Amino acid sequence: MEEHAGKENAEFNAGELIMGHIADEHGWHIAGDLSIPLPVIIYDTQRGLHLFSSARFEHGHAAHDGYRLHEGSIVAVDANGQVDEAATGNIWDFSITKNVASIFLVMLILLLVFTSVARAYGKRAGKAPKGLQSLLEPIILFVRDDVAKSAIGPKYMRFMPYLLTIFFVIFLANVSGLVPIFPFGANLTGNIAITFTLAVFTFVVVTLNGNRNYWQHIFAMPGVPKWVLIILTPVEVLGIFLKPFVLMIRLFANMAAGHIIALSFFSLIFVFGATSAAVGYGVSVVSLAFTIFMTVLDLLISFIQAYVFTFLSALYIGAALEEHHEHKESIV
Repeated sequence: MEEHAGKENAEFNAGELIMGHIADEHGWHIAGDLSIPLPVIIYDTQRGLHLFSSARFEHGHAAHDGYRLHEGSIVAVDANGQVDEAATGNIWDFSITKNVASIFLVMLILLLVFTSVARAYGKRAGKAPKGLQSLLEPIILFVRDDVAKSAIGPKYMRFMPYLLTIFFVIFLANVSGLVPIFPFGANLTGNIAITFTLAVFTFVVVTLNGNRNYWQHIFAMPGVPKWVLIILTPVEVLGIFLKPFVLMIRLFANMAAGHIIALSFFSLIFVFGATSAAVGYGVSVVSLAFTIFMTVLDLLISFIQAYVFTFLSALYIGAALEEHHEHKESIV
């Protein structure tokens, strides 16, 4: 009876709920105790390759083949089930986690959508857009005219496939994270590993396409005294890496913060409900209203952040392609 009462009075842990939602995991939680196990792929430099289902871990309560889940990560354990720090350092985790599965889902959706649209354009050449065409064409034209053409200039068409890809990947990843129903709900762009990878793509594109004028302005800016270059050049070189870093942090922070705020309002229902059922019901009305408001606001932010990431990427590419122009002052 006392044990049951203890469970009833157990405090609700809002931090655990929020971090459990925004963090990656080796399984896909559906509801309650229902979850879908995902493949665990481990390469141990001492013991070789291991493949098995995440269900073997029993939500972190059991070990399998000398491994277990500890605070969301796979660790090596000894015969007594204790974490073996030395052996854990030998583990390379290539598992299909919730975020990885979500990336594949986003890729599949985009592939199906754009294959369908491309097929429709082939069949309806010269005709007005219809269905998905009419939905996507304004967005594509927006990215082309207001992002690529204005930021990059005459050579913008070379980079349209990249810019359209990152825009739609980020936008769909943002929106899918707002849908709390399987197979959506993963916090993709709120994971810094995802935003880091996207930023690296932009960094590589900019670096590989930088012309002579771009690199000259970085390492030896024309018209600047040599003694000033001692200070300016390191700053410019640092700027090469700061630009993608800003892209990474901006997208990660905005999307993660949106999820945290919405879940915080939702958690208030259980926090106040633990003190009194009546208070919990009363707070639930306000909390749900704010949660819905934040979700709708996040929908707008999802588009804005996809636009900002794409636009800044286009600006960096445009700066790398800009040709040197000599300006001559006219004497009156």
